[in-house]
Amino acid sequence: MSAQAAKPVLVMVLKGYPRLSETFIANEIALLESLGFRVRIVSMRDPREALRHAAIYRIKAPVTYLPDRILPALGELLYENVRAALDSPAGYARAFGRMLRHLAATRRSATLKHLLQAGFLCRRALAPGENVHLHAHFAHSPTSVALYAGLIKGLPVSFTGHAKDVWTQAPEKLADKIGKAAFVVTCTRANAAYLRRLSPNGTPVFAVYHGIDLKLFSDAHAAPEAGPPWRVLSVARLTAKKGLDTVLDALGRLAGEGVAFAYDLVGAGEDREALAAQARRLGIADRVTFHGALPHEAVLGLYRRAHVFVLGCRVLANGDRDGVPNVLVEAMAMGVPVAATDVSALPELARNGETALTCPPDDPAALAAAVRRLLEDAALRGRLIASAKAAVARDFDNTANTRALAAVFARHAGCPSGVFAATVAPTGTASDPASGPVPGPAPGVSDAAP
Repeated sequence: MSAQAAKPVLVMVLKGYPRLSETFIANEIALLESLGFRVRIVSMRDPREALRHAAIYRIKAPVTYLPDRILPALGELLYENVRAALDSPAGYARAFGRMLRHLAATRRSATLKHLLQAGFLCRRALAPGENVHLHAHFAHSPTSVALYAGLIKGLPVSFTGHAKDVWTQAPEKLADKIGKAAFVVTCTRANAAYLRRLSPNGTPVFAVYHGIDLKLFSDAHAAPEAGPPWRVLSVARLTAKKGLDTVLDALGRLAGEGVAFAYDLVGAGEDREALAAQARRLGIADRVTFHGALPHEAVLGLYRRAHVFVLGCRVLANGDRDGVPNVLVEAMAMGVPVAATDVSALPELARNGETALTCPPDDPAALAAAVRRLLEDAALRGRLIASAKAAVARDFDNTANTRALAAVFARHAGCPSGVFAATVAPTGTASDPASGPVPGPAPGVSDAAP
């Protein structure tokens, strides 16, 4: 067996790959590969977007696509699951029993689909004799599939929780997944505190910020000339939790106060038409440009022209919320002052009067006042920009944070845990409540102890 074939394999289970809105995952995989990890990608559905970020082209990992609907692929799914059951009868029986219990509780066909996808994964994405660790991105369906596959093949499983997948899932269901995991990673300290409270057995939970490419998002350019017409920028999915309706209401107020501005809105989503209609009602439609989804390379130009970046994030009734939006980090790195709301984990970076101006959600008057202050107070703007850039450099460098994440995998992944340590480059720090810290710096990583 070759040295490469003998290396342990980190199998990443993703909802979809590649996805324009999940560039942070692509960056993470590319950086893990550069550190020496052997990665394989499993996507629960085919790609649905033509646009690709540059990180996708650096990834060498092979990709296995799972059937995302039962009936069109029923024959193939059944064939591979019968083979998986014959290969691992005891493991498949355990997974099947778990599926029946969940099906009785949920009455949802997705429960059966996740088992069938897991059996397919075991047959198509795993090879006999490999030392495999399964890691799912997002705590909902990718983790369900990974846990079934782990039961079938007797493999360790971990997952990364992000935002909606953490906060809209029934706590008891999420607690069950945490209890079955070797470890859990999440992208904010607020998430980590919540997940630790749910843990039934002390599963280690690590908070590691995603971070951004500080070489790509740099303010090494001439700042836009201060003064009207001001350019206001938002980059976000056009969906309710982003609070873009609040942003438009705030801009409508500024228009009524005689502030000259143009608003660039980058992103796609289900609220596109409703937001366009709102802009028309407010009389600012001629000042608003809906750019749709754009790759990072195209967004860079808009950051360079912007005088202020604004988000109106809120917590929805079902609990859905943002963590620390990467676009917030990008704007600060680019030297664009930020006005945002103080919900969820946003204050972990957007600290009022220190790195940004913040206000409560659903308060367009307060948001408008924050935007106007950033436009008109040059001294405040300069102070916030400098402080925000320092915070981003300290806590949101994706290379440093991926090294810290690699330390988590090196110590806790595999069977036995620690098998990746000998095959990867030296990494950063992650704190372990049982074993203490891994030597090295630890930007963007919080202690796993409660």
